[in-house]
This record gives sequence, structure tokens and C-alpha cells, in this order.
Amino acid sequence: TELTSLAILRWAQDRQIEWHYIAPGKPQQNGYVESFNGRLRDECLNETLFASLSHARSVLSNWRDDYNHVRPHSGIGGLTPADAARRVAQPHPPGHPGNPGLYL
Repeated sequence: TELTSLAILRWAQDRQIEWHYIAPGKPQQNGYVESFNGRLRDECLNETLFASLSHARSVLSNWRDDYNHVRPHSGIGGLTPADAARRVAQPHPPGHPGNPGLYL
């Protein structure tokens, strides 16, 4: 694990990505990731017996597509992440019919 940690830190440094540590025993410091990991585990990983690496890649790809493009998320106003990203990329002024009042 030490070599893996060093490789990840080197990768982040090479790409100028800031690294923030979560205090031990404080998963609530990164609630979004904890929530996502729980959903992935409960809805996909615990439900599937993977027969091969290609099967795992296929199942995870389908789950990711559903999570990002089909399933509405209450935390972003009932939109899918893809829809929310499109709205942020092309914001409309307040009062415009295309502006649901969502600000990320």
C-alpha cells in the first residue's frame, strides 16, 4: 500500500491536483464521496457476481451511465448529473424559462 500511495501522490503532483486528507474516523468530511461509494456498493457491487474483468467493466459502465444520465438526484433539483452539468454550462438569466433557479 505504501508504493500505491506514493504513486497516487506522484500522479496528483504531476497533474497539479491538490491533495486533501480526511481526518481518521471522520468520513463526514467527504460526505458526497461516502454517499456515492455507499450507493455503488449497495446497488451494484453487492448485487453482482463478476465472471471476468470484462464483465465487471460492462456492468460498472452500465451502472455509471444510469447514475449520470437516467436517474434524477434530489441534491441537484431532481435532475440527472448530465442535465445539471448542461444547465451550468449554458446558464440562463434569472426569470428565463430555462432557468429553474438551480445554482451549483
